[in-house]
Amino acid sequence: MSEKIEANSEHRLLLRQLELKDYKEVKEIMDMVYSNIDGAWTRKEFSNLLKKFPEGQICIEDKGKVVAVALSLIVDYSVYGDKHTYDQIIDKGTFKSHDPEGETLYGIDVFVHPDYRNLRLGRRLYDARKEICENLNLRGIIAGGRIPGYKDYADKLTPAKYIEMVRNKELSDPVLSFQLSNDFHVRKILKGYLPDDTESRAYATLLEWINVYYEEKEEVLGGKKKVVRIGIVQWQMRAVKDIDDFMQQVEFFVDTVSSYKSDMVVFPEFFNAPLMALTNEESPSEAIRSMAEYTDEIRERMIHMALSYNINIIAGSMPEYYDNKLYNVSYLCRRDGTYDKQYKLHVTPDESHYWGMRGGHKLKIFDTDIGKIGILICYDVEFPELARMLSDMDMKILFVPFWTDTKNAYLRVRLCAQARAIENECYVAITGSVGNLPKVENMDIQYSQSAVFSPSDFAFPHDAVVAEATPNTEMTLIADLDLDLLKDLNTAGSVRNLKDRRKDLYNLSWVVRQEE
Repeated sequence: MSEKIEANSEHRLLLRQLELKDYKEVKEIMDMVYSNIDGAWTRKEFSNLLKKFPEGQICIEDKGKVVAVALSLIVDYSVYGDKHTYDQIIDKGTFKSHDPEGETLYGIDVFVHPDYRNLRLGRRLYDARKEICENLNLRGIIAGGRIPGYKDYADKLTPAKYIEMVRNKELSDPVLSFQLSNDFHVRKILKGYLPDDTESRAYATLLEWINVYYEEKEEVLGGKKKVVRIGIVQWQMRAVKDIDDFMQQVEFFVDTVSSYKSDMVVFPEFFNAPLMALTNEESPSEAIRSMAEYTDEIRERMIHMALSYNINIIAGSMPEYYDNKLYNVSYLCRRDGTYDKQYKLHVTPDESHYWGMRGGHKLKIFDTDIGKIGILICYDVEFPELARMLSDMDMKILFVPFWTDTKNAYLRVRLCAQARAIENECYVAITGSVGNLPKVENMDIQYSQSAVFSPSDFAFPHDAVVAEATPNTEMTLIADLDLDLLKDLNTAGSVRNLKDRRKDLYNLSWVVRQEE
């Protein structure tokens, strides 16, 4: 054994790949660490591993001497599945199991010189191994972990109970506690993984770390974007002569936003309200039903714009009237020529009283070429269950077209939208209309400050506001949204709202109704 390091000695640590000349020092550490389970590998085994996968064999040296080591292979995990042994993975020291075309990094060993265990070198090696996994675009890391502390509890606890207590920090295990603190989770308990490991009673944990950056296939053309550019229109309500006059205004903004290479443009709730003045109906309920007659034509013309300008369009919301029922619907017009829609689910007392409007019955997640998105119309964003359900369906961006008349009404939408971004670790974009419509009862005044909100953590703006418009002024916002930051937040954020939910205590369910 080497001499103990003095507490006040100076270290010069270097992380690097292992070389064959390091074998003597590696063997020295392994003989100390694994004195009770066969000690070190042979030089031939060490050489085989370096030849098979040199990039995966790393160490930390201190002033030229190896003091910590991490070893790994790439495997096609489907060949082994969750029931395998350590000998099967290392193939009796030949490492023929290494498959450069595999999708999983298998951690076969991590060990640290006993004199260096107070420097957290194991954490550095784990972080380096994760970096290798990400850079090689592998699905994740699998490892079999010893539970040496189990020897003291084997006569009174099952392996499952012991692991549960370690996970809950009621007990500490020198290996498992460290692995759990490095974002690994226990996938399965293995029996006979290392038959000679008497301390673990031959049990082991099958551990997994998931690479959130893994891409199924690197597409040369048409792959999902990591940074999405969106444009939101803070829309000026103004009188129009006819539907062509109205659509000319719409096309101006679609054209303008698309010229900035935006992937999405969003209009407000009831952005087509100026057409209500053309109906010559005195009753608000009759006027909005007459305005609904324009909805199909507007949708078709906006689908054509989405194709012509190569941009996805969220057509705010418009009234839809059929079967003697009035709904509020938002159309997603994709740039591939398809469209879909989301009904407003919760109508306000005002909408019900003046217009006789009804709520829809379905909540949808939308697949787009920028990823999965959700749409909640105005009042719906004030019901947190809806955004949570969309988040459970992997929503990354939530769009909220709204219409509010006063500042306090606007603040309800804004503050709830900001909460949804934090709760669901997603971006939320809101947009409304400004100006006045003197001849349109129940929509005569507007208040808006459009904005894009992010979660609140170090990687995002300090106030969790990506962009915001000048209040009550017609304008557009263009914002770039980095979707990879959401992945980082989900796995390594200061808090992890989605991951830390107590699903053992509560859940959400949708009461399905057939009527639509």
